[in-house]
Amino acid sequence: MQNRGTNRLSKTTSSLGTLVFDLDGTLVDSIRDLVPALNHATASVGLPPIAEEDVGHIVGQGAMVMIARAFAFHEAELDDETHKRLLSLFLEHYEEHIADKTVFFDGCWDALDELAAKGWALCVCTNKYEHLARKLLGIIDSAERFPVITGGDTFAQKKPAPSHILQTIKLAGGSPQRAIMVGDSINDIAAAQAANVPSIAVDFGYTDIPVSELGADIIISHFNAFPAAVETITSRWSS
Repeated sequence: MQNRGTNRLSKTTSSLGTLVFDLDGTLVDSIRDLVPALNHATASVGLPPIAEEDVGHIVGQGAMVMIARAFAFHEAELDDETHKRLLSLFLEHYEEHIADKTVFFDGCWDALDELAAKGWALCVCTNKYEHLARKLLGIIDSAERFPVITGGDTFAQKKPAPSHILQTIKLAGGSPQRAIMVGDSINDIAAAQAANVPSIAVDFGYTDIPVSELGADIIISHFNAFPAAVETITSRWSS
């Protein structure tokens, strides 16, 4: 079942194209709110807290994976019933503290403002639940910048399924032939490749696979390099 929130299908396509962004680890640095939620949940079964450096690289894989990784780190058994119960605790705590310490990565808004002014449509395509993505972006006063925000529960499938990206582009009134996916992990880049959409990877996000091995078209280390990366990709497009 789809949960599109306030997404509306655009009647016109951006003159330049559609930029589709992952959220956690790409636009926002959210680890300082996600790890406390993880430790809150696992503390209920007596597991010691886990440090950001021991779990941060898989933050973008979702809460279920984070919980499983915490148990594996401590060599503890995790059954399905406990896993589901801890997920509920995680989500409850995270939603209450979703924007306590989360910030946008340096240079993000300058780059996006520049590209939006040129006519690019900006969208979010995240595996985070849609309502949580909207709440986070709303609190930090940026949801209006993204006419389309889709989450892991918006459609029947989520990244790395290519349909997640393709349906997000469709909601924006865009075309896959004039779209770019921007992300930090294998889910983002693999989905883009399967959708035949070029990709830009950031190397400051959350990934358990070296960014250089993801297969992105371009890798950037700061958002001040983002407009040039976009221009490099679009220069290959036929007019």
